Amino acid sequence: MILSVHSGPLWEADVMRVAFLGPVGTYGEQATLQLVELEGWADVELVPQLGIRAVVQALAAGDCDAAVVPVENSVEGGVTACLDALWEHPELAIARALVLPIRHALVGSGSIEGVSEVLSHPQALAQCSQWLADHLPAALQLPTSSTAEAARMVAGSRFRAAVASRQAAAEHGLEVLAYPINDVPGNCTRFLLLRRGPRHQEGPLASLAFSLHSNQPGALLEALACFAHRGLNMSRIESRPSKREMGEYIFFVDLELPPSSASRQSAVALTEALDELQPLCEHLALFGAYPLTSQA
Repeated sequence: MILSVHSGPLWEADVMRVAFLGPVGTYGEQATLQLVELEGWADVELVPQLGIRAVVQALAAGDCDAAVVPVENSVEGGVTACLDALWEHPELAIARALVLPIRHALVGSGSIEGVSEVLSHPQALAQCSQWLADHLPAALQLPTSSTAEAARMVAGSRFRAAVASRQAAAEHGLEVLAYPINDVPGNCTRFLLLRRGPRHQEGPLASLAFSLHSNQPGALLEALACFAHRGLNMSRIESRPSKREMGEYIFFVDLELPPSSASRQSAVALTEALDELQPLCEHLALFGAYPLTSQA
């Protein structure tokens, strides 16, 4: 049973509080509801936050029991704010992941002919860039903290529209001016359910991040070989600047582990790979192994 979206400072001690990128009507809220169902949690209070970093911080500070954040989009790639926040809080663990189809709509209170400004989260604007160029080439594109926040901001305006979900349109009393408008029909986003506590080493997918001692020829190749010769396939690798000096990077890696029938074997392979990788790294963070669910 989902209790409500948080509306005050008090809550019952036995209620699971889950932070997500708000306000109500975001894809993050949709993902949170599905992840809560997958976990089988009964008494849950959803706690919207303004910004991805704020979502992670709410969990890290102990204000919430779990958090849901987008980590990767099939069109635009990694969500950098999420990757940076994970690196800053290596004490957090990934408990589960969900791949959610993303179907954007152009929503507003006026007609599409009168739209001169389009608001949305930068990722959503990028995912609809070609459609916007074809249909609203003169419209100014303005970034917001979330798609649902964009829907809230355009309510009542005759010249503003938002790229958001149809659910967000319904929440804010907006008309759906065009749907779907994402450039790629198969557009989807992977969301992570984060918890405090131990990191599991058994599951179909594992995520980790590391920085190397030095930027030397072959250093990254040597690090990645720790996975390759154990048959651990990398489904994703992405680099982010360390923010300390030019040319220094943090590498985020997702590993496909053997199926559940060989869970013991996968845990051993992952442990051995991390033991070999550790001496090569300045910092190494395992975010955990976890189940992955894809929604149709």
